Amino acid sequence: QAAVIVREDQPGDQRLTAYTVSTNTTDTSDLHAHAAAHLPAYMIPSHFITLDELPLTPNGKLDRNALPTPEYDQHTSEGRAPRTPHEQALCTLFAEVLGVDSVTIDDDFFHLGGHSLLATKLVSRIRTDIGAELPIRQLFETPTVAGISAVLGKDTAPSRRTVTAVDSRRTPRARTRSSGARPTPGRSSRSWRRTKHVCVTT
Repeated sequence: QAAVIVREDQPGDQRLTAYTVSTNTTDTSDLHAHAAAHLPAYMIPSHFITLDELPLTPNGKLDRNALPTPEYDQHTSEGRAPRTPHEQALCTLFAEVLGVDSVTIDDDFFHLGGHSLLATKLVSRIRTDIGAELPIRQLFETPTVAGISAVLGKDTAPSRRTVTAVDSRRTPRARTRSSGARPTPGRSSRSWRRTKHVCVTT
């Protein structure tokens, strides 16, 4: 069983939250990755909460008011500090996008309150500030600075726009008029045929 609702725990901040019932010890990061592989970014819940059972009303409907509130700002207790300037830059971007004071390289972006819209913003900031391309699905699969740094470490070269050289010799030029083309009207181009009149007297 599962239920997904839109929560607005802070005015103007609407987030999709998924509640699942499972007897297995499924890691929420696995649920994030599974959702990212099958859903567009805007439909991926920002939080996955596992319950023993879904709360129901006396009529047998989902009791939304009884659903627990997600725990925001969940820092990893044993989170590591940035080890490289690259990780420091990513931690700074994480903190700025999430609106928190600091982030360790082991903090989960979504456990700190991230959602699909903020994920899109983070990907954009990584592109403009660091010059690296990070697919948004990759963020859902590896939502920590350590995970992202490992992925970007394979290809950290900034993206550059491709400039195509143009050979001036192949550049189309204005066509010249052929000799048989109609000449431009003018005094020199006009040809008047004169007729000679002869008078005969008898």
